[in-house]
Amino acid sequence: MARISRRAFLAGVAAAGAAAMAGPRWVGAAGPGAVRRGSDPVTLGPCATKPTVLGIGTGTRGGSEQRSMGTESFTKLVRHALDRGIRYIDTADAYRMHVDVQRALAGVKRDQYFLQTKTRAKHPIVAKADIERFRRELGVDYLDTVLMHCMTKPGWPEAMRPVLEVLLEEKQKGRIKAVGVSCHGWDGFGLSADCPDLDVHLVRTNPFGMKMDGKPDAVAAEMKKIHAKGRGVIGMKIFGETGLGDKAKRFESITYALGLGCVDCFTIGFSKPEQIDETLDLIEQASKKLAAARTPSVGVFAA
Repeated sequence: MARISRRAFLAGVAAAGAAAMAGPRWVGAAGPGAVRRGSDPVTLGPCATKPTVLGIGTGTRGGSEQRSMGTESFTKLVRHALDRGIRYIDTADAYRMHVDVQRALAGVKRDQYFLQTKTRAKHPIVAKADIERFRRELGVDYLDTVLMHCMTKPGWPEAMRPVLEVLLEEKQKGRIKAVGVSCHGWDGFGLSADCPDLDVHLVRTNPFGMKMDGKPDAVAAEMKKIHAKGRGVIGMKIFGETGLGDKAKRFESITYALGLGCVDCFTIGFSKPEQIDETLDLIEQASKKLAAARTPSVGVFAA
């Protein structure tokens, strides 16, 4: 085995020591890092407030799974998530969960959670009324992100421009912190990167192509294009909405999402606290695996 010089060895030791003192870190979604935890806050494009890596979704099977839990069980689920450090709640008008989300977050300081919802409005007057109603139903002064929900048609960027203008106006007034879109189907999703004035994109992604807007490689390429524009990318359908059948597949899917380098955070619908616990554990395991693969070894003296 070849020897290294004393100068090179000392330089390697110094670099390793500096990294150890700095502690675990993640250099954005696109960069290498150490251990990324589900409770870590992340920068989401230009958003001033930060969600956590893991978000609690309320729309499994259109929200029917969360609605069937009842208010008491859903509140316990959300409080368990908060206790585990998760600060990101994803909902939508279509899920019919706004009032349950408000009840679950009662008494929690507004700056302690990141709240995302979605509108199906196709007319600017309806969109404006939606924002007022959402704030009332959720019991908040402002919404962290509001998305135009379920864009499917090729011409949606032009057709939805009047609605987007309303959302941008509400953003200027401080009632919304960021605006974005979720798409269903390639005809809608393939255009989203080129739609101007968006802050965040909610994208269906997993390595199995389950309930996605295209093949995994094509979707990943589009997400990277979106992320390169400085926008936030949020993953959904990480578990394909089915749970993927076994823990090994869930681990594979989380590793895939974290390894893409363009997914800032993701939302998963849960109905049991132990599902949250497992997912947090899988995120940390996947991050360790990815970090180990990316970390170069430090040279040492050879005998």
